[in-house]
Amino acid sequence: MHRLALAAHFVISLLGAGGVRLVCYFFELSGLDVFVASSYGALQKTSVQIEEAVVQFEREEKARLSEGMSPREIVVCQDETFHPETCLVAIEPVSNYVLLEGYAEGRKASDWTSAMEEALAGIPAKVIQSTSDEAKGILRHVQTDLGARHAPDVFHVQREVFKAAGAPLARETKKAKKALEKAGEAVERRVREKAEFAAAAPRPGRPPQFHRRIERARREKEEARRALEAAESNQARLKEAVRGIAEAYHPIDLETGALRDAEAAAAALTKRFSEIEDSVSAANLKESGRKRIQKAKKVVPDMAAAVPFFHSTVRAKIEALSPPPEIERAVFDHLLPGLYIEKVAGKKNRAEDRDRLLGKSRELLRPLQDGDGPFRLLRPEEPGEIERVCEECAGLFQPSSSCVEGRNGQLALRRHSLHRLGQRKLKALTAVHNFHVKRKDGTTPASRFFGQKTGNLFEYLLANVDLPARPAMKRSSA
Repeated sequence: MHRLALAAHFVISLLGAGGVRLVCYFFELSGLDVFVASSYGALQKTSVQIEEAVVQFEREEKARLSEGMSPREIVVCQDETFHPETCLVAIEPVSNYVLLEGYAEGRKASDWTSAMEEALAGIPAKVIQSTSDEAKGILRHVQTDLGARHAPDVFHVQREVFKAAGAPLARETKKAKKALEKAGEAVERRVREKAEFAAAAPRPGRPPQFHRRIERARREKEEARRALEAAESNQARLKEAVRGIAEAYHPIDLETGALRDAEAAAAALTKRFSEIEDSVSAANLKESGRKRIQKAKKVVPDMAAAVPFFHSTVRAKIEALSPPPEIERAVFDHLLPGLYIEKVAGKKNRAEDRDRLLGKSRELLRPLQDGDGPFRLLRPEEPGEIERVCEECAGLFQPSSSCVEGRNGQLALRRHSLHRLGQRKLKALTAVHNFHVKRKDGTTPASRFFGQKTGNLFEYLLANVDLPARPAMKRSSA
């Protein structure tokens, strides 16, 4: 009975987006209200106890896991959302561990700094880079207070371009489609007029030159068809160029596996923006739209600068292992590119993109898996250590803060269903995400972040939250 009652609360109000009234209704339909008080007041008290216990569990586990955690350098993704209170969110993207999720007075640099200091207190982790939009508060917080590097978020760059040019090009395509439909109707009308004239009784005078009218209408239809093809081509080129910004924003060439430098990354990004400008040159783009594209283009130097920072950080970590020259060459030519491309493949939506990148990853890693590969010179335990470091390095370059955007969307849905999210409720939702939600491999964000097995959150609730009270005796109808 205890397990059933707490499971109903936990699943409906913490894993799901329901409230206490749905828990009441579940108790009534299931017949548990005969044994457990199902009034709103009684279940509200239990809900508060559960949320407080969840927050206490996170506090205890975080302290325990921090003690056994090896010091490490991390990258974070940061953004704000509004409920309408300002909620600051920071996530370590490799493990998907929510470091920070709480309300603040605002989103100034001082607000971010104080919140991050509290979130990182006691954790042996140093933030070396943050991926976010170009908000001034975050920029100052990262560069001045954290002393870390800021990497532009490619999602916001792409969104600026689409906001500027996506709608105008779509309008041009829609206008061209209507013009083609109109021209097609004109051709049919001219042909019909000729047939009707031929079927009617002979009339005095010279007959109209229907062939010329039909020919002119067909020429206009052909011009409209070419205009539609040009509009659709421009729209497709824009989409491909915007998608190409994300493809170019990588420290490793996804096609060849070669390491990129800042110049190569900047050239690839500039090429994509040139394609964008070419695709919108024929569109009637407003001045505000052109300014948006230029605003997005301004971050290209910062995007390119993130590439050498990644390489220098990785090189320092690999050199700290003191591998022989042949092994170091194999790491940078095969192991690191193969692992990085494998991670990128896992984030692709289209199956053909995933298959293509996974094939390239296997091709790069194959020479290291042969019995006569360069790793044969190492002791048995050394290849595993090198691979672990390279796995960690592959996650240091985060071009997008999509994990934060997704989390903000989840919080927005929670707030929409409950009308508001209190501080206690928000902390409980964060703890459930970090310590209960699992991937297919059975790991939670906390176990991946701290590198240790975490406790069982629900068993902790069973041990620390009492069974709700028994229902009151029902009075007689008399």
